[in-house]
Amino acid sequence: MRFEKYPFQKLNELLNNTTPPKKQYILTIGEPQFETPQFIQEALCDNSKFLNKYPATAGIAELRESMIGFVKRRYDITLAFDEILPVNGTREVLFNFPSFLQPKKIAHPNPFYQIYEGAAIAVGAKINRMALLKENNFINTPSQLDGDEDLVIINTPNNPCASVIGIDGLCEWVEAALRDNFVILSDECYSELYFDNKPPSILEACKIVGNNSFKNVLAINSISKRSSAPSLRSGYIAGDKEILKDYLLYRTYVGCASPLPLQKASALAWSEDTHVEVFRRQYTNNFKLAEEILGIKRPDATFYIWMEVDDDIDFTKSLWTQKGVKVMPGSFMGRDGIGQGYVRIALVYDEVNTKEALNKIKEFKESR
Repeated sequence: MRFEKYPFQKLNELLNNTTPPKKQYILTIGEPQFETPQFIQEALCDNSKFLNKYPATAGIAELRESMIGFVKRRYDITLAFDEILPVNGTREVLFNFPSFLQPKKIAHPNPFYQIYEGAAIAVGAKINRMALLKENNFINTPSQLDGDEDLVIINTPNNPCASVIGIDGLCEWVEAALRDNFVILSDECYSELYFDNKPPSILEACKIVGNNSFKNVLAINSISKRSSAPSLRSGYIAGDKEILKDYLLYRTYVGCASPLPLQKASALAWSEDTHVEVFRRQYTNNFKLAEEILGIKRPDATFYIWMEVDDDIDFTKSLWTQKGVKVMPGSFMGRDGIGQGYVRIALVYDEVNTKEALNKIKEFKESR
């Protein structure tokens, strides 16, 4: 089993032995830099007394109910208790769900969140890397499948391209999963970082096409971006209850139970929406700055800019050494040449630092 180096390791090697300016701006990682809301922090502290209890893999009822409530408020879908399962963030489930399913072939986007590829390598599956290109508006469709996939991973809103699959496109994916009998896993962890229109979920598409049992379809989501709380490691997988029943049994062996204080704090976070609106306004302001300073067209969702450049490797290294701004080369996030000529910029800081960083990028571009 041979894993590819993680993008951040490649970036560290690229920038090794370089000397950036003293003031630096790190725009590489998709980690919100805003403080986790106080009510979540207080709930975590208040429930530390439960550290003396073993947590159940299935999660406490309070947490599952809060996630069911979120899905109802957000998508107007009422899930049964056995149609949703708490997980330790989307990264955990993205890696171990394929190990549970044991697919012979996996399709996933290209460029991509590297866990998709790592999971396929770990299970020994063949990989169909579905290209995300300017020519297809960075949207994956069922036409990109080979026809023999067992598991298909889609990502909407997308990291790194910031594209969103519309409801019609998601309906096509559901119909394809039913017709060709593959399991589809929809990674929706950026669903709450939108600007004008709420990105749809594949669960909504299931209802539209009449797949009321969510057969062959699962959606995952996380609190990390939504609540600026990645260390809570709180996510869910929802959909086909027959798959989830066996996946829950598998997870009891893996040992994926979340500590009870984290579950308690997460339940409050999933149940409250006002704090998310505050974060959305902050990201909206950041993208207004990007439009004004760099002339960037604001995406529909996420906090990423997928910016076209001449040479992503040279651009990244020169920007760092000359201006102290660190971005991620697109070629580090793709394979087969996909992603070359782009850099990913994460607008995860406050307006002051974001404005300074964007002006540094503008100065750099104008000097080239």
